[in-house]
Amino acid sequence: MADHPSDRSPGRAPAPPGGSASDPPGNPASSRPADPALPRLTGSVALVTGAGGLIGGGVARRFAQAGAAVVLHHRPGGRPVAHLVEAITAMGGMALPVEADLTDERACHRLIEAAASWRGRLDALVHSAGIQPVQDLAGMTADDWRRMSEANVTSAFSCTQAAAGVMSDQGGGTITHIASIEGSRPARGHAHYSAAKAALIMFARAAALEYGPRGIRVNTVSPGLIHRDGIEDAWPDGVRRWTGAAPLARLGRPEDIGNACVFLASDAAAWISGHDLVVDGGVSARPTW
Repeated sequence: MADHPSDRSPGRAPAPPGGSASDPPGNPASSRPADPALPRLTGSVALVTGAGGLIGGGVARRFAQAGAAVVLHHRPGGRPVAHLVEAITAMGGMALPVEADLTDERACHRLIEAAASWRGRLDALVHSAGIQPVQDLAGMTADDWRRMSEANVTSAFSCTQAAAGVMSDQGGGTITHIASIEGSRPARGHAHYSAAKAALIMFARAAALEYGPRGIRVNTVSPGLIHRDGIEDAWPDGVRRWTGAAPLARLGRPEDIGNACVFLASDAAAWISGHDLVVDGGVSARPTW
């Protein structure tokens, strides 16, 4: 029986007839190693921007482990994603690397077009690309402010608008933006970053409001401090203060953010939109006085 619009979970378009778009002959989804803790996204296509970064790479791996075919965006001159492509294909998944400068609106639209044309659909966009320089407010210039806004907010606007056009035509989809707990709690040296992430959270809510009737869910994930190699040596005081303040007493891992994004892209989150999911080990729950 054909899907009736009221039978579809918001944010997930029906699978194409005749099988899964991401399961080529000889590589069925059932043969792929999967993490049983993750919701299944078999047959879906996800685009992760900033996949060359720590969080973006972690998100992409978790989508692949959930069964999705993953488009890996990286910026020109940025970290290569060849190793990530190899890792995903080694586990039996599918990955496509695509380079794009997301400060260029036309490049954002071309990226979305490339992602959608790869397997004939685009079910999920996770926008993880961005920058995070440290700079005192007193020495900040208007150009510094604009650069932050273009990289972290305007790129999100362009990618969301382009992805929503594709998702509307196919009956729905999900969009998740990687924000930050600094969108609600500023940090020294991050006035422009905190403002940009606050704007991103509100933009996602506005997009959820306008795109919801088209079957598109839009949310944000706000990470806390994520572990990276060498952070204990580079910033021992910060790590000590964080682990002392976090009720769960550890730094986050890239897969923690990936898990949240996979959940939001799944049918398990079918009635969640316009939400900022904080993933910070409980730091935001601590008293402020």
